[in-house]
Amino acid sequence: QVQLVESGGGLVQAGGSLRLSCAASGSIVSFTDMAWYRQGPGKQRDVVAIISVTDRTYLADSVKGRFTISRDNAKKTAYLQMNSLKPEDTAVYYCKIPKSWANPRDYWGQGTQVTVSS
Repeated sequence: QVQLVESGGGLVQAGGSLRLSCAASGSIVSFTDMAWYRQGPGKQRDVVAIISVTDRTYLADSVKGRFTISRDNAKKTAYLQMNSLKPEDTAVYYCKIPKSWANPRDYWGQGTQVTVSS
């Protein structure tokens, strides 16, 4: 069983920064991709960033140049560094471990709220 716990959300002014953390439990976490999604008010949940087990990364166009995803396998933790935040970044941010050869299903965290004021 894999459990994910996000932290680091909060209220920040536009132009500010936040660092989200996703702490995972489970012996297979080191061998899987990890991802961040977000869901804004009245919007669907969209992918923000993905990091592979070999540290290859993907960033959505809307966050390129501002957000960075990283991971620490020893700590079983993924991070999302968010800089130059904009009001449109306001959302609940979720950590996900996707279904794969190592995982029989997707695993999601409970989410952490990020609010960016103008």
